[in-house]
Amino acid sequence: MKRFFQTDTEWFGLITRVFLGAVFLPHGLQKTLGAFGGYGFSGTMEFMTGMGMPWIVALLVVAGESLGALGLITGFLTRLSAFGIVAIMSGAIVMVHAKFGFFMNWFGNQQGEGVEYHLLAMGMAFALLVGGAGRWSVDGFIARKIQGEIDERRG
Repeated sequence: MKRFFQTDTEWFGLITRVFLGAVFLPHGLQKTLGAFGGYGFSGTMEFMTGMGMPWIVALLVVAGESLGALGLITGFLTRLSAFGIVAIMSGAIVMVHAKFGFFMNWFGNQQGEGVEYHLLAMGMAFALLVGGAGRWSVDGFIARKIQGEIDERRG
């Protein structure tokens, strides 16, 4: 458990997780609440399962983009949230975006969005998987608490 929560106190983790979480939170709110023109929970589940996605995978995508984003912003369960982002982006690449190439559809001349955004999100998430949540994180607080209990037992 200690390794799961362990993090450094550098700014890098804080900046990376807050920005990644801030980008994913609106997507999660689209899927859960229908905010920002989204389908809401039932519409999202219907859409995703209609694409052939098992309902449990669709549910994990919704949870990963909403609860995972909140986890990243607060630095709580950062590695789990980052893993979820990697899995979601990998699935999005394979299921939808790889056929449109690398570049985003900046000028509206492609039939869809390429994979560059997904790769950037995955890169940020991988950095959090390796380095942890960084400064001002719930994970850091938990890790210090666990370390204190370990130190107490060693006496």
